[in-house]
Amino acid sequence: MSRQCDVTGAGPGFGNNVPWSKHKTKRRWNVNLQHKRYFLPSEGRHVNLRVSTKGIKIIDRDGIEAVVARMRSQGRKV
Repeated sequence: MSRQCDVTGAGPGFGNNVPWSKHKTKRRWNVNLQHKRYFLPSEGRHVNLRVSTKGIKIIDRDGIEAVVARMRSQGRKV
């Protein structure tokens, strides 16, 4: 299972550690993923989502119904 947000699609970023000596080594910045359980009143059921903290803020702003509708229009299964 990849480390990706179900809402935003954000994944890890890649780059280099660069110390004072300029000897570069590979590293990655993981997304801050949280497992959240939301209730869908229109369907009368709960959905489990793996969302980033930015995705949680989007759900708080737009509402879970709008976010799930947007995910389904993109062809993702919820």
